[in-house]
Amino acid sequence: MTCPVHHSAEMNPAILPLDWLLGTWQSDEPGEGCFPTIKPFRYLETLQFSHVGQPVVNFTFNAFHADSKKPLHRECGFIRMQPETNKVAFVVAQNSGLVEIEEGELLGQQLNLHSHAIARISFAKKPHVKEISRVFQLRADGRLEQRVSMATDSQPLMEHLRIAYVRSS
Repeated sequence: MTCPVHHSAEMNPAILPLDWLLGTWQSDEPGEGCFPTIKPFRYLETLQFSHVGQPVVNFTFNAFHADSKKPLHRECGFIRMQPETNKVAFVVAQNSGLVEIEEGELLGQQLNLHSHAIARISFAKKPHVKEISRVFQLRADGRLEQRVSMATDSQPLMEHLRIAYVRSS
């Protein structure tokens, strides 16, 4: 059975406030990652936000090492909005074996999210992630910025990733 692909589906009104996110975004300069338990690193990333007419934004994030271009982190999931509010849910699965639900608010063209639930595979490497917060913000210069903070078993919540993207489509 082949599922039809809806390339030109009309946007569901429930996600109209998120239309500024839609499209493909690419980092034109490396982002920076750091945390006390790892060596600082630089990475490139492509984000894709799309919809198929449902009240959901679909996304995939693909990160690559800035120098070697080797694949790093992968995330995919969905963004939903609670109807008639600015409340947002961000549901994501990561290639590291982490699955999370982040919830928060949409304030203009800024999405503020904080972990609501985190689950992981039984053999996930330690230290385990305990808390995540992230902010997406469309800046005045048209670039999309993402900041991710993280807490683990051994470290309090602190900035882990920071990167900016330009829209490529």
